[in-house]
Amino acid sequence: MPGSYPVTFGEVELLRDLDRQDGWVLSKDGVPQSYIDLQDPTFLEFEYVRLMADVIDLLPDGPLSCVHVGGGACTIPRYVSATRSGSRHIVIEPDGLLVNLVREQLDLRSVPRLKVIVAGGREGTAKVWDETADLVVLDAFTGATMPVELATTEYMGDIARILRPDGTLLINLADGKGLAFAKRLLATVTGTFRHVALLAEPGIMRGRRFGNLIVAASRTGLPVDLLTRRAAGGLTQARCVYGEALTNFIAGAAPIQDGDPVMAPVPPPAVFG
Repeated sequence: MPGSYPVTFGEVELLRDLDRQDGWVLSKDGVPQSYIDLQDPTFLEFEYVRLMADVIDLLPDGPLSCVHVGGGACTIPRYVSATRSGSRHIVIEPDGLLVNLVREQLDLRSVPRLKVIVAGGREGTAKVWDETADLVVLDAFTGATMPVELATTEYMGDIARILRPDGTLLINLADGKGLAFAKRLLATVTGTFRHVALLAEPGIMRGRRFGNLIVAASRTGLPVDLLTRRAAGGLTQARCVYGEALTNFIAGAAPIQDGDPVMAPVPPPAVFG
């Protein structure tokens, strides 16, 4: 089972976690894409995934109807299904061979009520019915960069279309020095969603090092006080920025429109060592 596997867009590696009997890392081009524990889907190895789980855990109790843009090994669908029985998932993933690999080698069939749409993010989202999602998780990367077409005002409008009025959007992005891309993406999101919060480890939030930042957005509200305490009390001791502080963080950055000449940041080689 460990080894390299050809997929539609190149090759991926499955690496066993020597510290956990059923822990696996899915890696592409030397960049870790997903971590899962087949016996304990509530174990979340990556810091940014734990921050997303913090937001999900604070949503109203009960099963969720979820749309995941970007599949990988489906860490978040597994987590939600384990913590919220009865949840259903649509996973949008463009790499059909990767989907087959995760099904066969990483037991994706064990996740109940999960459907995969093999398509790009925008194409797949267009196939989802209006106001059917409680949660949209946008965690799509080409290698180590976020596709810019998934960071535009036009795409945020389509995400808003499929979310229920009180639904929540979670975005994983990566940025480094100056955080120019993060600021523009946040300007884009705040143009569609009234309530927005940014979560990240303090060094990343200050632009001192390259890393992942999590955006949470809703049209009706976010539990920012609880989220601030939960993020600060976790292993990452992350910060939660919202309201006036977020406006100051964005600092007048322009939203991203379709066709804008925007480049998603590429991590320095040392990041993945």
